[in-house]
Amino acid sequence: MASHDEIEESAGFPPIAREDARVLILGSLPSQASQAAHEYYAHPQNAFWKIMRELAFADGSYAERCEALQASGIAVWDVLASSVRPGSMDADIQLESAVPNDFATFFLEHVDLRLVCFNGRKSEQMFRKFVQLPEAGSGLRFESLPSTSPAYAAKSFEEKLRTWRGIIEPEIDKGNTQ
Repeated sequence: MASHDEIEESAGFPPIAREDARVLILGSLPSQASQAAHEYYAHPQNAFWKIMRELAFADGSYAERCEALQASGIAVWDVLASSVRPGSMDADIQLESAVPNDFATFFLEHVDLRLVCFNGRKSEQMFRKFVQLPEAGSGLRFESLPSTSPAYAAKSFEEKLRTWRGIIEPEIDKGNTQ
C-alpha cells in the first residue's frame, strides 16, 4: 500500500466555456493522461473528442477543438476541483477528499445554459452528492450520458454517439462552426 506522501491530490482544470454556452458537459476529474497533457479527455482511447468531432466539428489541435466546442455553445468542466485519486479510474477517487467546483458562480455567469450532461454515472453521482443547485440553475435540464472512458465498454462507440447526439445536438449551434 502506498504511503500518504506518495498519493498526490489531483487538481481539475478551468472550464472550457464562453458566456453564451447552452450545454455543459461534466466529467468527474481529469485522468492521469489528461493531467500530463493539461488537456481534457487526453487519453487516446477516450471517445470524447471523437464524439465532439461528429457533433461540433471539433477537430485539429486542442485549442482548435476547444474553440469549436465553444462556437457550438458547448462548455466542458468537471464536477470536482480536486481530490485524491491514486489512479485514473473514477472508482479511485477518494470522495472524503473531494472538493467540488464552484457551480453557483458558474451558473450565475452562464445564464444561457439549458442542459447539463454528465459524462458517465460517476460524475452525476458526485454532482448530486456535492453540489447544491443554486437558484440560477433551477431551470436546467440534467441528462446522464454513457461515459466516453475506454473503461466503459458496455456500449459501442456508435451507441454512445447515437445517445450523445440525441441529447446534445438539439441544443447546439453547428452553423457557427462551419
